[in-house]
This record gives sequence, structure tokens and C-alpha cells, in this order.
Amino acid sequence: MNIKPDLLTNKVLLVTGGTGSFGNQMVEELFRNHDPKEIIVYSRDEKKQYDMRNRFRSGKIRFIIGDTRDRETVHNIMKDVDIVFHAAALKQVPTCEFFPLEAVKTNILGSNNVMDAAEEAGVERVVILSTDKAVYPINAMGMTKALMEKTMAAKARFSDGGTVFCGVRYGNVMFSRGSVLPLFLDQIQNNTELTVTNPTMTRFLLPLPVAINLVLYAIQYGENGDILVKKSPAATMGDLAQAMINIYNHDKGIKIIGVREGEKMHETLVTREELMKCEENHTFYRIKNLETINYDAFFTSGKYNELPVEGYTSYNTQRLSVDETVKLLLSTDEVKQSLK
Repeated sequence: MNIKPDLLTNKVLLVTGGTGSFGNQMVEELFRNHDPKEIIVYSRDEKKQYDMRNRFRSGKIRFIIGDTRDRETVHNIMKDVDIVFHAAALKQVPTCEFFPLEAVKTNILGSNNVMDAAEEAGVERVVILSTDKAVYPINAMGMTKALMEKTMAAKARFSDGGTVFCGVRYGNVMFSRGSVLPLFLDQIQNNTELTVTNPTMTRFLLPLPVAINLVLYAIQYGENGDILVKKSPAATMGDLAQAMINIYNHDKGIKIIGVREGEKMHETLVTREELMKCEENHTFYRIKNLETINYDAFFTSGKYNELPVEGYTSYNTQRLSVDETVKLLLSTDEVKQSLK
């Protein structure tokens, strides 16, 4: 994807939660294809910062230990920042179910701290990272991410235009923290059976580089209040597990363990209601949160009845076969590295 050079070149970029899988991939992309003035990585994990410092060995990266919950620290680090990639979050569904107030503190209040500080400092653009679990949410992680999105939209609505606030929303990022794929790989390497909640459960599959491109697309094209969604294929959990078994010639089989608390059979990326105010092309949805539409006219025209009742979901998107899932998995760096 071609990003206008002036948007990232010679700019100070802040990545919150920057030591995670997204942060590492984003920093690699920025160094490979762009020329930022400085990248600030803000996170809580000193060991991951140490590993990342050794990996990149660049004087253009500045590492800061801290938490987005700490309003004062967030405001202090925002000085001279041009663009913010906000990836810091509590992402594990079971963890958020057991400790929902912790999810509120990080995913809602921490995100609000980042957006407040960015606006006060005159940052050019802020992109927040959200998830399909924020759509028709049934678990604490999804609920807090949904409120983060609403906070972003409210911030955009009342912004004086100096800072652009937008977001991206995507499904399962393959091999990211919280994804089932690292678990499958660990089980294969330990020569144990693969644990599957329900083989007919579906999930979107998005390679990490594609997720990175979505964020860069938002930097270039996102307008105030927008949430950008990448159309993605999906697979059943049974087919995903079978694809891993086929790649690694694993002979221990699959164990069905049942759907866990807070999980859905199918995830939604865009609600039926959001589809009413979307711009759509062959690869993206743009949810125009600040755009007002004539709902009465939409309903009476019959167009509402033409929309899928469940919205855009992992059930009604492109469904990958086992062979197609194998091909997608083999394209990822994680599988390539594990097969060496």
C-alpha cells in the first residue's frame, strides 16, 4: 500500500502497547518503507522492550515504560508527537471476564487518556485499534472495546478539527496474542492433541501484515470518527485445526472442549445498522460515525430489508476450505519460521 510520504516521513510516531505483535510489525514496516523522525514505544513490559531494543538497534526508537491508565505520564510523552497508533489494551477474553473493571481501566479510561492527551498536544492523527468483539458485544473485552469506539466517535464529534480521530476494526489477527493459532502451534510442538471449542465455530482470519496495512490506510484516508473495516475471509475452527494438522503432519488429533464463557459461535465486523451508513468497496467498509442519514427514508424504501440480518459476519463472509486455509497459513512468517 502506498502511503503519502509526508504523512509519516520525518514525523514523531507514538505506538502505545508497542511491544506486542502489532507494535513489532508496525515498527518493522515503518523502518522498511518509511522514514520517521522518531518512534516512541510506550508499554508496561520491560523485558519485551529489552528484546525489541536488541532486535531493531536503532537510535530512532525511544522506549518508555508506563501505562495508559497513568494520565500524567501519557500527557507528558505526547509532547511533539505527530501521529498516534493506539494498540494498548487488555485483549484476553477470559481475563477480562474475570476482571472486568481492569478492562474498563485500560480499554476505556486508558484510551480516553491517550485521546485527551493527543488533542491537548495538537497531534495530527490518532488511530485506535478495535476488534470484531466490539460488535454486538457479549463479553467484557468486547464491551470495553465498543465503548472505546464510542469514546473515539464522541471525541471526533466535538473536536475542533486540529486532531483527526479514527479507528480500525478487524477480526482474528493470525498468531497475535489471544489468537488460537499460537496455542495450536504450542500443542503441536508438545505433541499433544489440538483443543477446539466447537468445530463449526467460525472466525475471521487476517494476517498481521494485512492488519498493519489497514492501519496505514486509516492514517491516509481516515476521516474524523471513521471506523475502517477490512473485508476478510473466515474459516471454521475445525478446518483451521485440520489445516494445522495437515501442515505439520500432526497425528494426535483434535479434542472438543466446548465453547467458553463470553465466546460467540460467529463474530460480526459490521452491524446491520452500521451497514446503513457505510461506504463500501471491494476490500473495505468505511463506517461514517459522524454522518447523519434519514433512517425513516431508509426503512420505508425497503433497503433495510435487503441488508443481512446479522450484519457482516464470519458466517456470511468468504469461507475458506481446509486447503485454502493451509495456503493462507503457509504465507505467514510464523509458520515459515516454525518449519525451518
